Amino acid sequence: MVEPEQVRPLAPAAQRLSSDDDEVSTNLRSRRRRKHLKCCGCIAGAALILAAAAVVLAFTVFRIKDPIINLNGVTIDQLDLVNGTTLVGGANISLTADVSVKNPNFSSFRYRNTTTTITYRGAVVGEVRGPPGKAKARKTVRMNLTVEIMPDSLIHNPNLQTDIASAILPLNTYSRVPGRVKMLNMIRRHVVVKMNCTVAVNITSISIQEQECKRHVDF
Repeated sequence: MVEPEQVRPLAPAAQRLSSDDDEVSTNLRSRRRRKHLKCCGCIAGAALILAAAAVVLAFTVFRIKDPIINLNGVTIDQLDLVNGTTLVGGANISLTADVSVKNPNFSSFRYRNTTTTITYRGAVVGEVRGPPGKAKARKTVRMNLTVEIMPDSLIHNPNLQTDIASAILPLNTYSRVPGRVKMLNMIRRHVVVKMNCTVAVNITSISIQEQECKRHVDF
């Protein structure tokens, strides 16, 4: 005899609804978590891109470079010689030094009073101070500095007549340009640009025959 099949009672409707609500809530939390992870990933990626851009700018555009000083030329404006070979006391001698400062930065370089000293065989024979100024971003500023030479300092040098007879006057120039580079009103760098030059001036053609310069920057 076949036994009747047992019929199991259905779960209450309230229990089924609660189970569905839990599943929906779990899905919502999972979606929110994924969205949060995506947002965090986007923020982290943007932060890395900004950091990389800042590093690149710091080593390229915003990196402060040393100004470059050059001696473009020295000309003899006046040289009074007796018979073209003898220098006497009270003679008028003046030189003009053509000095330029190149600013390779993306910000201006402001400099204070410049100093150029002329020496002849170790003795100072002239000095001139230039006015303060500014070299604009990635520009070069030129200064023509006229130096009045002290003839007495030359006359007492035993090598002078020999140098005049050979038409070559060996001179040394020392230029000093103190200044400051300021980037975005935040980054400041004080520098002192120096240059020592050995110059052989041909007093016949009034031109530079040889020139050798050494540059140095102090901070």
